[in-house]
Amino acid sequence: MPGIAVRVTAVVIEDGRILLLDQDTDSGRTWSLPGGKVEHGETLADALVREVREETGLDVEPGRLLYVCDHLPGGDAHVVHMTFIARRVGGTIGDVEPGADTRPIRGVEFVPLAKLEDLGFSGRFVELARTGWPGAGTYMGPKSAIGL
Repeated sequence: MPGIAVRVTAVVIEDGRILLLDQDTDSGRTWSLPGGKVEHGETLADALVREVREETGLDVEPGRLLYVCDHLPGGDAHVVHMTFIARRVGGTIGDVEPGADTRPIRGVEFVPLAKLEDLGFSGRFVELARTGWPGAGTYMGPKSAIGL
């Protein structure tokens, strides 16, 4: 019987800019939020810190839970997707760990929130970001409910 995978994603915002990876995604976008799969025996917070460090070079401190969603990509796969606010506490942006992700990371940068739609993010995700993540801490159903 297939299991459920848990994935954590970080939203790091500084001065009206959001931390993004230049990397291909399942959705066709070439930009994504840092994050990844929680490994066996790892806490959500530890997974978030590890994933952001590997993919961006930054050290972060996990903050409040924004959203919990389901992602059902097909077949027997089921991913519980958990999105957290995080705050930079150190590290060097772009110091990406080689092979940190199955999809190559071409770059890491803080992008103005105003440019999110230009980078392929949905209007729903942009609206949530601009309005300060209303309904934070709630179960949102499918991942598409938060525009990801």
